[in-house]
Amino acid sequence: MGTYPAAEYRKVIVGLIFLRYISSAFEKRYDELKAEGDGFEDDRDAYLEDNIFFVPENARWSKIACSAHTPEIGTVIDDAMRAIEAENKSIKNVLPKNYASPDLDKRVLGEVVDLFTNMDMGDTEQSKDLLGRTYEYCIAQFAAYEGVKGGEFYTPSSIVKTIVAILKPFSNCRVYDIKIPRLIQFNYSYSCKVA
Repeated sequence: MGTYPAAEYRKVIVGLIFLRYISSAFEKRYDELKAEGDGFEDDRDAYLEDNIFFVPENARWSKIACSAHTPEIGTVIDDAMRAIEAENKSIKNVLPKNYASPDLDKRVLGEVVDLFTNMDMGDTEQSKDLLGRTYEYCIAQFAAYEGVKGGEFYTPSSIVKTIVAILKPFSNCRVYDIKIPRLIQFNYSYSCKVA
């Protein structure tokens, strides 16, 4: 992505993963509310009650996708991040806003947006798993690229699976990763989910 440092790629990718996921979850709920016909599709509380971030119109993925191959794509994404933070105070000053950086190749950024646009996000519950695996893959690649220091906040899945096998957790068990405050939850089949 241009002269952008490899260590910063994860911020670019993870931010886009988050933006794509919350936009898909929002759009699914929006369509449900619209179909109900009670006029609650613009009521922020109708999303909050289902733990869905409210995504303002100018921050929805469809607007980002339409701008993917314009020189302004970085600014469009940064503005979307700001708009989402403004609507959802719990994530104020959390989202990355580095997409307009001159060091970030806008052509490649547009291609990444296209990749995420073409992801089937119809079932947002399964999408959580897909996005989690995508995030884990990216972090693993960045950790490998940066050497030992790059992996200080990354626990390889093989280690997590070994921990699961040793602990044999029961349903709804909660285990925290010591490296960072990351919750690992387990389902009945003992496969883990990282929250």
